[in-house]
Formats: sequence, structure tokens, C-alpha cells
Amino acid sequence: MNSMYFTEEHNLFRKSLQDFLQKEVVPHIEKWEKTGNIERFIWSKFGDMGFLGINYPEAYGGMNLDLFYTVILLEELQKINSGGFAAAIWAHVYLAMTHLNAEANEDIKQKYLVPSIAGNKIGCLCITEPFGGSDVAGMRTTAVKNGDHYLINGSKTFITNGVLSDYLIVAAKTTPEIGNKGISIFVLDREMDGVSATKLNKLGWNASDTGEIAFDNVKVPLTNLLGEENKGFSYIMQHFSLERLIMGINAHARAEFALDYALNYMSEREAFGKTINKFQALRHSLVDLYSDMEINKTFNYAIASRLDKGEYVVKEATMSKLKSTKMADEVIYQCLQFLGGYGYMEEYPMARLLRDSRLGPIGGGTSEILKEILAKIIIDKKEYKPVT
Repeated sequence: MNSMYFTEEHNLFRKSLQDFLQKEVVPHIEKWEKTGNIERFIWSKFGDMGFLGINYPEAYGGMNLDLFYTVILLEELQKINSGGFAAAIWAHVYLAMTHLNAEANEDIKQKYLVPSIAGNKIGCLCITEPFGGSDVAGMRTTAVKNGDHYLINGSKTFITNGVLSDYLIVAAKTTPEIGNKGISIFVLDREMDGVSATKLNKLGWNASDTGEIAFDNVKVPLTNLLGEENKGFSYIMQHFSLERLIMGINAHARAEFALDYALNYMSEREAFGKTINKFQALRHSLVDLYSDMEINKTFNYAIASRLDKGEYVVKEATMSKLKSTKMADEVIYQCLQFLGGYGYMEEYPMARLLRDSRLGPIGGGTSEILKEILAKIIIDKKEYKPVT
């Protein structure tokens, strides 16, 4: 392990997490991949181990550890070969809970953040809309103040944990006429009248439930507003650095998993009287792929270190997601080729890895959108600043 970022404590944490995943999660993965339903018991087991609160304050049951514990959690979740299971966990911990921790008042934190860290409540983040995609500012969902509550109407789509979660962090326009400056963030209970969800069938990430959610005159108490009214867009932007870096880290980790698997396979598979790791064409191809993975991983660690110090790294985190997800797709595509016919078989890991990885350049901002954001920063000299 890279001793520049990982201490002995980090390495012990990684080992205990690996043991936990092998014992408690891996035996159930095939069932969850088939049913698309991650059973509730695993959430409370994660909570009992402290894995859902590693970077959250101790006051709410968290462990308040540095960001490299999060890096370890993300990496190891990619190495049990269920992108869907990994997504369900990190969407809860780093999408939904991030907003609760950063913007919620004390009452809301006690009601939602504490049980989220314990694994008793699961959350989802609802930003993307059927007509909007990566265009956050173009959202149509509205929240109209009406006495002691808001009335929320609209719809969201591609929401991880969108069907089975207990609460929803929802972005809606409170002042539509001022565009992205009129967005606010709310927490909604699944039980609220007017909230409905439909499960979507996907190419990959089969273990996670991805939902399309409709809001029909949902009455939300004024106290369920997170932070200030009309500050939602700033809050969303504030957390994009972490979200994009998470997807970059996920990508280098699954590429590393694919390469390790392929290396092991090639050392045992024989053709023409020798193992296929002795053929120059395959050796050189693998070295190229391994180098690309290692370069992305090193970059991602450097950005994680800067983010952990409180630096504003939206440009670099955007680069991380853009380049790492592309690299992972290329690595896994080629690793499947190394396995020949077995790569195409479902009982070998590459087929699922290929499907799961393909979401990388799409989810959490498409590569095309990320390139435009980077073009604004690099070419137009646009400056994105943290929320003060």
C-alpha cells in the first residue's frame, strides 16, 4: 500500500473490512444481483461495524476519520464484484447523508442522520429528472410554500435506493423564476402522502434498486427544509467534488480488481504449451492497461489528500471522474478479452464487471457534461468557489 497516504491503522481497517465483506456480504451477492433487493439486515451490520459513519461526527454515532478511510471503503466495495451493492452503500453514505450532515438542523440530524449512521434508515438523493439529466439548473420539480408546509410536485429519475430507502433528499425549485438560484433542498419521509416510486430495470448495477419517483402534492413541513431557501444549487455544487472523486476512486478500484483477476487467470491458462502470460502481445497490452490504472489511482489519491485538507478541488475531482471512468471501461473491456470465451460467461466476473463499469461515464454527470465544465474552467477561466 502507498505509505504516503495509508498508515498502519488504515491497513488494519482495510483488513477488517475485507474480512467483513467476505463473511457477511459476498455469500449474498448472487441472490441480491438476481432479486435486485439488498436485504435490510446487511445495513444494520454495516452500521454496527461503524462503516456507515467513518467520516461523520462522533456526536451522531460516527467515527470522524480522515478521507483515506473512505477511500478504503470505496475500493474494497468495488472488489466484491457488485457495482449495484457498492452503489447502494455509497449513495446512502455520501450522497444522502452528506446533505443531512452539512445542511440539516439538529432536530433533523437526530431524526435522520443518527439512524442513517446506525444502518436503521436508508436514504437517497433525488436531483436528476426525466427531462433534465445532468442539467441540474433545468429541473422542473417545484416546492410552493403553503402555510406551515411546502407542496412538492414533480418527478425524479435514475435514483439509487429510490424505491427501498426510508427517506429522500429532494432538490426542488422554490423560486422558479430565478432559475438555478431558486433551488432548495428538502428531506422527505417515504411514508408522506403523494410520494410514489417505480423500479427501473438496468443494464448493470442489478443489486441496487434504481427508481423513478413522483411527487404529487406532497405536504412537507417547513422544518424539513435543509439549510436556507434558494441555496440548494450551491449546496449541490459544494458536494460535487466528493461525489465525482468517489466515482473516480470506484473506477480505479474496479480496474485494479479486473487486472488482478486477469493476471491470475493468465498465469494459469495455457495455449500452445505455455501460459498465456508469456505471450508478448498480451504481456505488453496488460502493462499498458496497468500503467493507465496506476496513473489514475495516484492522481485520485493526491486529490483525496487535498480534499481531506479542505481544499476546493472541483476541477481536479471532475478530471478524476472523467479520466478514471474511461480508463476503467477500457481496462475491463480488454481484461474480458484476455479471458477469451470464459470472459463472456456469467459465472466469471468480467461480464458483470463490464456492465457495471459502463455506468461510470454516465452517472453523476456524463463525461460530455464534465468536459464542458472543465472547458469553462480551463478555457473560459470560469471560477467555481465554495459556498461561504
